[in-house]
Amino acid sequence: MTLFDDWRARSPFYSETHEAWTMSVRRFVEREVAPHIDAWEAAGELPRDLHRRAAEAGIIGLGFPEAYGGVSEGIDPFHRLITTEELARPGAGGLIASLMTHGIGLPPILALGSEALKQRIAPPVLAGEKIIALAITEPSGGSDVANLRTRAEKRGNSYIVNGSKTFITSGLRADYYTVAVRTGGPGMGGISLLLLEKGMPGFTQTRLDKMGWHCSDTAALYFDDVEVPADNLIGPENAGFMGIMQNFNGERLGMAMGCCAFARVCLEDAVDWARSREVFGKPLIRNQSIRHKLADMMRQINATQVWVDQCAWAVGAGKANPADFALLKVQATRTLEACAREAAQTLGGASYLRGARVERIYREVRVNAIGGGSEEIMLDLAARQLGFA
Repeated sequence: MTLFDDWRARSPFYSETHEAWTMSVRRFVEREVAPHIDAWEAAGELPRDLHRRAAEAGIIGLGFPEAYGGVSEGIDPFHRLITTEELARPGAGGLIASLMTHGIGLPPILALGSEALKQRIAPPVLAGEKIIALAITEPSGGSDVANLRTRAEKRGNSYIVNGSKTFITSGLRADYYTVAVRTGGPGMGGISLLLLEKGMPGFTQTRLDKMGWHCSDTAALYFDDVEVPADNLIGPENAGFMGIMQNFNGERLGMAMGCCAFARVCLEDAVDWARSREVFGKPLIRNQSIRHKLADMMRQINATQVWVDQCAWAVGAGKANPADFALLKVQATRTLEACAREAAQTLGGASYLRGARVERIYREVRVNAIGGGSEEIMLDLAARQLGFA
């Protein structure tokens, strides 16, 4: 039994359906992912066929409308938390980031797009045949979405797009890109969302090498007079900012759960090592200082998981508060940072060798603390929403 199995067994939020889904995703990870994750890390990307196999297992379509090939009947936010937990077991954050990139790229289309656009894009994405990415961040600024500079000018029945994006997950392999562009004046009121497609003349991508998330391809995107059909506009013109904002709560909840899951991986590996490692004639875990490290890791993980579960319940009950998700993300990333540090200290030199789960997770602490809104931005956002400004 894993730490999260024990948590679910004692929680009021998880039922038999969640237990069944846990086992289903776990079998998928053990069969399709775990034996290959080191090779994918070395290759710098996931195989495209993994998306199709994940779709056949129900992972890609989980929580999406059945009208477009998803699975929504009987699905709640806790099924998604479980998916994140099980995909975290190999200890490679790039797996979740890249395999599940449709979780941030597709929702704006389903929420705002025309029916024709939904019918054309969603089914192949949810079948794992196509990959979609979200492109918002620009070289000139990350979290300052309202001041993005990539511009799309309407000319007849097309938009002409010029500008660039950076740090785009699945940026090389994606077929579709949900792109934030400026179609109007300054500020949030001038932003629209456009669907760009790989192969459009003038649209190029460049690989970015990273500290972590090695199996997730990350790219800079360049738009040089890219002609995009007006039918690829996602929602009304100059109304894209709200579509972007609607995505953030779900993204931050998912990242918080990922941090909890990776922190548990750190704890599990630290406990296993401390029990088997002999130091000065006795198991490492016989040292009080090591036991205190392990207990304190558990304290922080459980405290954060309670908040994750509460926010997941709030989503399902229609009572989500954006300030909670911003603060939760900070809580979760700091929990992960503390647990990754203590696990590395417990494993000692073994944590410094490539291929160890703790080594990978330690390198990926920063991307969690920065991506989806940095800790500093999250704290200020929450302060303003709580009326502290």
